[in-house]
Amino acid sequence: MIRKLYDWTMRVAEHPRAMWGLGAISFAESSFFPIPPDVVVVPMVLARREQAWLIATVCTLTSVAGGLFGYAIGYYLMETLGAWLVQLYGMQAKAHQFEESYAEWGLWVILIKGLTPIPYKLVTIVSGAAHFALLPFVVASLITRGARFFLIAALLRAYGEPIRDFIERRLTLVTTMFLVALVGGFAVLRYI
Repeated sequence: MIRKLYDWTMRVAEHPRAMWGLGAISFAESSFFPIPPDVVVVPMVLARREQAWLIATVCTLTSVAGGLFGYAIGYYLMETLGAWLVQLYGMQAKAHQFEESYAEWGLWVILIKGLTPIPYKLVTIVSGAAHFALLPFVVASLITRGARFFLIAALLRAYGEPIRDFIERRLTLVTTMFLVALVGGFAVLRYI
C-alpha cells in the first residue's frame, strides 16, 4: 500500500498543475491544515530537480500568504475560529505560553518557532491574537519558511538521486520516520 501511495505521489508531482496543489497545501498548512507541505515539496523536487528553486519559492510565498490568513484568524477571530483551531490541535496551553513569550522575545519567537517541528499554524494564529506587528511577522515568516523550504530544495537538488534511491529502497522506514516527526511536532508542542 505504501509503495502504491508513493508511486501515485511521484506521478502527481510530475503533473503540470502540481505547483497549484503545492501552493494550496502550503497555504492551508500555515493556518489550519495538519499536514506540512514537505510531503509535496520532497516528491516534486525529486521529480523536477531542475525546478527546485521555483518549487521552494512557491512553497515559501504561499506558506507566508497562509500565515497571513492564520494571523488574521488570530487577530480578528481568536474568540471563535482561532480558539476552535487551537483547541482542535490541543494547543491551548502552548498558545497562552506563546502569547506571553511575545512580550519578552517578540520577533525571536517567530524566527525560532518557524524552523522547528512545532506547527507553524500556532505561530501564525497566536501572532495575530497577540497583535504582533505585521511587517516583522511577514519578514520573519519569509526568513524561516524560506530557510526551511530552500534547504530541502537545495539538498534534494544536489543529492536527489541518492536520496530518491534511499527513499525507494526504505519506503516503510522513511514513511514511519515522517509520521513520527509529524506526531512528534504536535507532541513537543503539547508537552514542552
